[in-house]
Amino acid sequence: MWGIINIIFSVLSASLPVFETPKAELLFVGDAMQHQAQLDTAKEIGRGNYDYSECFSLIAPFISEADYAVCNLEVPVGGGDYSGYPCFNAPPSFAESLKNAGFDLLLTANNHCLDRRDKGLRRTLFTLDSLQVDHIGTYHDATDRDSLVPFIKDINGFRVAFLNYTYGTNGIQPREGAEVSLIDTLKISKEIDLAKSQEAEIIVATVHWGIEYVLLENNVQRKLADFFVDKGVDMIIGSHPHVVQPMKMIRNEKEDKDVFIIYSLGNFISNMKTADTRGGAIAWVTLTRDSNGKAKIENPRYQLIFASKPDGKRNFRVIPGWLEDSIPTAQKAHWDIFKRGALKVLDKYNISVPRRDFNP
Repeated sequence: MWGIINIIFSVLSASLPVFETPKAELLFVGDAMQHQAQLDTAKEIGRGNYDYSECFSLIAPFISEADYAVCNLEVPVGGGDYSGYPCFNAPPSFAESLKNAGFDLLLTANNHCLDRRDKGLRRTLFTLDSLQVDHIGTYHDATDRDSLVPFIKDINGFRVAFLNYTYGTNGIQPREGAEVSLIDTLKISKEIDLAKSQEAEIIVATVHWGIEYVLLENNVQRKLADFFVDKGVDMIIGSHPHVVQPMKMIRNEKEDKDVFIIYSLGNFISNMKTADTRGGAIAWVTLTRDSNGKAKIENPRYQLIFASKPDGKRNFRVIPGWLEDSIPTAQKAHWDIFKRGALKVLDKYNISVPRRDFNP
């Protein structure tokens, strides 16, 4: 008799739905640059057209695996003549290649967003809209910003607000009403409060800040991070220094939750040449819910990436650290120097943000 009961129980148990804790994985990378050598190589490979199809071929499968992936687009897509440093202007195919690589959100509030003035800023927005990729940080005008901020995205059932700010625009001021989200704590405070009022469960502040080429965050970054934490932000993701800076998972005791801080993710792709700028980091964090259904973040981790330069046959390429065998032999020494310097900082100063074990 007990045998029959056990069989019946097993059949019923097998037919019952299995309820798993909801999860979503977010992914972040640093600065997507477009220097003159990158333009020249893309044009040569594309035989007059700008071809970036190979640049992200190795990293794209891993970006696409995330539920939502974020990249800092640190160049305007302004139309007209394309140019590298100091006044950037990239072709639309560069932004398209980032979307095709799997990025869902492109950040546009950075010190180069007005390199082609108001017209270039607006042309960038039109281009990103035409590609149907999410973007935040710059707007057609103040009214446009008011209507679009905060940007809240439903990611696997989590309501996530993304905000984007920059310290400045290299001294270039809007002349025709274009709007850039600058670091203004009064304005930021209001936009965070607005995100909360619109029932955002997780708030992500992406910030263009810090000092270029310096491997540790400064007091200004720390104080601003403290401000964000005090306002209840869950993640603070930094860019601009072009080098990797420390990452920390800290506790907000007042709100009884963890906060993920990355001071700088370094470069995603560029033609920068100094050792510390040859690459950057890719970071992941998982959204989940506690036993009461409250959204929370957990499991932050990172891995290093390397921006490989052309070797006569290939374009610039982003090469994940876990695929370092793909780095051209002549550039392995550059990778080793970059990796050693980055890990020296991250191993010493990271708090509860380990390197991800990656065995594809």
